[in-house]
Amino acid sequence: MFRHILYRIRTLLHLTHILDQLLRQYGYGVIGVTVMFESMGLPLPAESLIIGASLYAGSTHHLEIRWIALAAVLGAIMGDNIGYLLGHHFGYSILQKHGKKVGLTEERLMLGRYLFRKHGGIVVFFGRFIAVLRVFVAILAGANRMPWHSFLIFNAMGGICWAGGYAFVTYELGQQIEKISGPVGIIMAVLGVCCLLGAFLFLKKNEKRLTEEAMKHAEAEEKKDNSRQKKPA
Repeated sequence: MFRHILYRIRTLLHLTHILDQLLRQYGYGVIGVTVMFESMGLPLPAESLIIGASLYAGSTHHLEIRWIALAAVLGAIMGDNIGYLLGHHFGYSILQKHGKKVGLTEERLMLGRYLFRKHGGIVVFFGRFIAVLRVFVAILAGANRMPWHSFLIFNAMGGICWAGGYAFVTYELGQQIEKISGPVGIIMAVLGVCCLLGAFLFLKKNEKRLTEEAMKHAEAEEKKDNSRQKKPA
């Protein structure tokens, strides 16, 4: 497994001429713009671009890693804030209309609403590290009327940790790739696979439970709203 991962990374390093063309022509701007548009809700490979650009920088030194990280962080924060404004303006109508195209069913939208009301800031922060949530977390925050100042704080922290973390860690990996082998490499690979598998199983196990809680929560709120409407003015 680990050798396969190393093979993929080395293959990516051998394809640096493609990134070289792209990054030499458009510079750091292509990184920031791609991350920004993904954060606004477009399904673009921003994470892959950050990883590829960081490996490229580590192997060719044609780009400065600090500027790659800065471009990605700024793109993430700016894009999320635009997404927040879109969600705040259009509400759930835009998600209900187009969400199913990317797997956001009515139940998952309800789950998102429930999670935001219960753990808004945490969802904004950790949603940055989950591909599906990363694309829609800002729109969901706006649609749920999360206070903008709270959103900005958790969004900025998530953007810095996500973009900066991926950039600097991948850059270091690109420089040290030939040194990662033997028993240490195998242990790292096993631990990484176990963490990913554990996270996947946890999410799948808890998605149904959280959805059921969201349904109950929504039904309770609907009953409260109905009872308020029935009360005489």
